[in-house]
Amino acid sequence: MNKKIKFLGLVALLLTGMLTAQTIIGKVTDKNDVIPFSNVTITDNQNKIIAGITSDDNGLFELKVAKGMYTITISYLGYKNWTKEINVHQNLNLGTIKILENAQALDEVIVKTEKRILERKIDRLVFNVEKSIASTGGNGLDVLRITPGVQIQNGTIEILGKGATQIMINGRISPLQGDELASFLSGFSASDIKKVEVITNPPAKYEASGNGGLINIILKKGVQDSWKNSTTISYNQNRYNFTTLANNFFYNKGKVSFSGSLNATKGALENLEMLQINYPNNFWDIIIDAKEPQNQFSGRFLIDYAITKKTTFGLQYLGGTSKNNNETETKSNIFDTNNTLEKSLLNEANTNTNNKSHSANFHLITQLDSLGKSISFDADYFTFTSDRDLDFFTETFDNIGNSQGKTSSALNNADQKIENFSSKIDVTHPLKKIKLSYGLQASFTDTNSGVLFFDNLSGSPILDQSQSTRFKYKEDVLAAYFSGSTNLNDKLQLQFGLRFEDTKTKGLNVDLNQENINNYNKFFPSLYFSYAKSDSNNFGFSYGRRINRPNFRNLNPFRFYINDNSYSVGNPFLQPSFSDNFELSHLYKNNFSTKLSLSITNDGFGVFFNTDVANQNQIITRENYFKKYTYQLEESFSYNKISWFKSQNSINLLAHITQLTKNTNAEINDGIQFYATSNNTFILSESTKLQANAWYSSFHNDGLFSIDEMFHLSLGLQHDFKNNIKLSMLFSDVLNTGSLRDYNSTVNNIEQSYSQNRSSRSFRISLSYDFGNKKVNVKDRRFGNDDERRRSN
Repeated sequence: MNKKIKFLGLVALLLTGMLTAQTIIGKVTDKNDVIPFSNVTITDNQNKIIAGITSDDNGLFELKVAKGMYTITISYLGYKNWTKEINVHQNLNLGTIKILENAQALDEVIVKTEKRILERKIDRLVFNVEKSIASTGGNGLDVLRITPGVQIQNGTIEILGKGATQIMINGRISPLQGDELASFLSGFSASDIKKVEVITNPPAKYEASGNGGLINIILKKGVQDSWKNSTTISYNQNRYNFTTLANNFFYNKGKVSFSGSLNATKGALENLEMLQINYPNNFWDIIIDAKEPQNQFSGRFLIDYAITKKTTFGLQYLGGTSKNNNETETKSNIFDTNNTLEKSLLNEANTNTNNKSHSANFHLITQLDSLGKSISFDADYFTFTSDRDLDFFTETFDNIGNSQGKTSSALNNADQKIENFSSKIDVTHPLKKIKLSYGLQASFTDTNSGVLFFDNLSGSPILDQSQSTRFKYKEDVLAAYFSGSTNLNDKLQLQFGLRFEDTKTKGLNVDLNQENINNYNKFFPSLYFSYAKSDSNNFGFSYGRRINRPNFRNLNPFRFYINDNSYSVGNPFLQPSFSDNFELSHLYKNNFSTKLSLSITNDGFGVFFNTDVANQNQIITRENYFKKYTYQLEESFSYNKISWFKSQNSINLLAHITQLTKNTNAEINDGIQFYATSNNTFILSESTKLQANAWYSSFHNDGLFSIDEMFHLSLGLQHDFKNNIKLSMLFSDVLNTGSLRDYNSTVNNIEQSYSQNRSSRSFRISLSYDFGNKKVNVKDRRFGNDDERRRSN
């Protein structure tokens, strides 16, 4: 409680701006919302353009002109032009300017100005999900799989060249990670998603956590005086199959805005893993074949109520549950140095998992004036519970297949509960010269985890105290930030920010009464420049510093058994890593983009494979062991000169350079990686489209590991019937070459090679039906405890 009192006692940051003369400011809206990126131009009495700019994300604009008589014009596609003659003899505040829809122009928009699947901006890539056939009938995880520049590898979601990233839902970071995050995203319907933003260098307003930037999944919301319902059923066939039913509803009338969804999935998919280990005296060839049920249910709702024209409060809820029984068979063939079979081990395991997550958010926002000054308050509560019961045994067979009996049998019961409370205050404060924002945030997290290990070889479970324990962990983070943006002249824009975070952690091994305390505080600066040399050329530079905190399970010191010979163990002494990220960019005619970036990670941590040679056990740990430099050159371009064909492509060249910071017996290799993506849409008719998407990653070395090449090709077909019925089909990974292969490492002179195919090749058919008002716009509401929810693995 005293932490919260400290937080409430912090003094808000105050900054002042410099006053300048002949500044014109205003805010562009329509009858429902602000209009970002509208064109604002100033002309003289000879109709010569004196100055021009586009409004920002909040519809705000600011121009500087000399004293005189002018005409100001505001234009935006699908709206009537707004014009006014103005006499500028001092600073001029035009207030809120409401522009009106042009019905005829809106009809033309539908035909001529269809939004691109991909939009590239100075600080982010925007993937418009609803324009992609490949996403129809899928879920949130499917959407990320097809988002350019995003990789899902070993259960980790990454931005290419940036490492592990954080996922935001409506601008709020999810604390879930690994299997739990995948389960939650799988329960999300792709039809519920408006777009995905890939932000490589986030500003100071966002939590500093996450070396790999942010991926923001923005959900849909209906526009004023409208309602809409969308229902989608999809069937996915791999070796097994599963079916998903999703329903989304939007309502917006008067002072009330509501959006909600329910999603359910039932069925299973195959997860096939292969591992080869070359011990000094023999060679192990291991195949792990698992049937993973996809039985899950999730839902969300967001309701906002306008108390007045300037004040809105609302509630948001996200929740999900999954209860599954995984069946896994692991067969290990053991060969001697002459490649003769010595024996085989058969491990059969049943894993019952029961995961539940609940996130609740209360938010209040007040507009303090007509030019964008506002204050908002958020309070969030999050809880995540996970129960995992593993029942496994191992049977040994000789080299001709005769059983030698069971060599082990055990029960491993693990539980985990995470609770987080957070609150924050954000202020947006436009001044004459500069646009400021600043705020405070507090987050308090408690975790309680335990494991009980029973030896069941005798048939009667016997508790093994040496492998049973309970672990408690507390983490408190207090943060403050400010950021500002300004136009240095009519071509050069500056944005800057600074975030301060004070972190206190305490881990307690209850059985050993061993306590680990870690306190640290850090500053996280960010800086952005944008230079518009001409209408065709825009240059940018950005810098940001980030922190990557370990997720909660990786701090837990007890063992999670994968099978009889493999287990994962956490490290309570794991430290956060820090990264410095630099990026240069050039955008030419909104079609060609060039980016050169450097990411430097200090005190990096990650998975570390240790091998117990004597007992031939595989031990998966986490260690701080490296410093890494990642250089990346990216060229992106689009083609839309033909009415029936659209193509968007990118080519990336990366250099991975890693230095060991810990004395280990591991081989480190630097490497060069080539990565390319291509997204192509063929318009076969007014109602039928074909989509062909592909990506390729070359063989490359990256620190401890070398990774074989991968190529992923997907083909999608979509047909719109009358009465708002849509049929979509997707054949994913047609050649079955897009999964992780030959993920190799050498530690303690033991060579290991790992491959995984989690039903990469599959076929999906979906049928959707919409009714109601079909207008849709974006509702971007954030959770305040995003980082804690992400790390609740």
